Amino acid sequence: MFSDTHFHMAHLAERGQNIAALFTALAERGTAFMLDIGNKPGDIDTRLAVMRRAFDEIDSQKIKNHVTDFLFFAMGIWPSKDAIVERERAVKALEENFARAKTIDALAAKTAALGECGIDHHWNPSGADNRAKDDFTAQIIAGEAELFEAQLSLARSLSLPVIVHSRDAFDTTLSCIANVGYDRGVIHCFSYDIPQARAFLERGWYISFSGAITYAKKSAADSMKNLLNFVPRDRFLLETDAPYLAPVPERGKVNTPIFIEYVYRFAAELCGTSAEELSALVDANAQSLFCPGQI
Repeated sequence: MFSDTHFHMAHLAERGQNIAALFTALAERGTAFMLDIGNKPGDIDTRLAVMRRAFDEIDSQKIKNHVTDFLFFAMGIWPSKDAIVERERAVKALEENFARAKTIDALAAKTAALGECGIDHHWNPSGADNRAKDDFTAQIIAGEAELFEAQLSLARSLSLPVIVHSRDAFDTTLSCIANVGYDRGVIHCFSYDIPQARAFLERGWYISFSGAITYAKKSAADSMKNLLNFVPRDRFLLETDAPYLAPVPERGKVNTPIFIEYVYRFAAELCGTSAEELSALVDANAQSLFCPGQI
């Protein structure tokens, strides 16, 4: 119950989280689907090493089997300045990692998506992403679009869905998608409004909401309710983006997939349903998008 369609396992480990304990807790509550997200072309090896260390600490074979069933991977390139500058090399390395995925590890063969990738024009030099507008010249911004389009094209060649990161960059994101003409995937951690959601939905995309929806002020509650209810139930996903964006009442802490229940309960209240019903719906949608026939 309470699947998480977007979390970063290695980033959680870097922040001191016990991955073995996390996996055990997720297995014990019957989690159906977890998608560990990549953001650098070669990070799959680091993420698999974290997973193997966690497995070494888990005594129960039953728990290990459950984790093996629910854990899937995505590989992609987040649009850092370095990745943009070295985009041809980065995309080639990503393609090579997809080609060798089946030989790395049995779990790596469960690569269910390409991502995350996309466009980010949120400028906050003091933030975790350290993005300064002065660093993003016209040339770098153009390169960012090229990096995203190259990954969309790669996903199409691999017949994989795409996990799209789009922040303060709706027009460019939609333009890149239209240029490539590949419309299979999810706009993760959705941060726009109904008109932008409509544009993505009309092209066939899923929409995923994170714990950030719980941050809405009372004055914006109606807008959030309208947005959540605008997204068709068969295109609706939920995520943590852990270790980032911990939901209320855990805001300010290191986020973990355990906190996803708060996102479900908040969304369910606004959608006029139960968290359990919403959980079943998200499980079905995750299976449809990422792993038909595998959950």
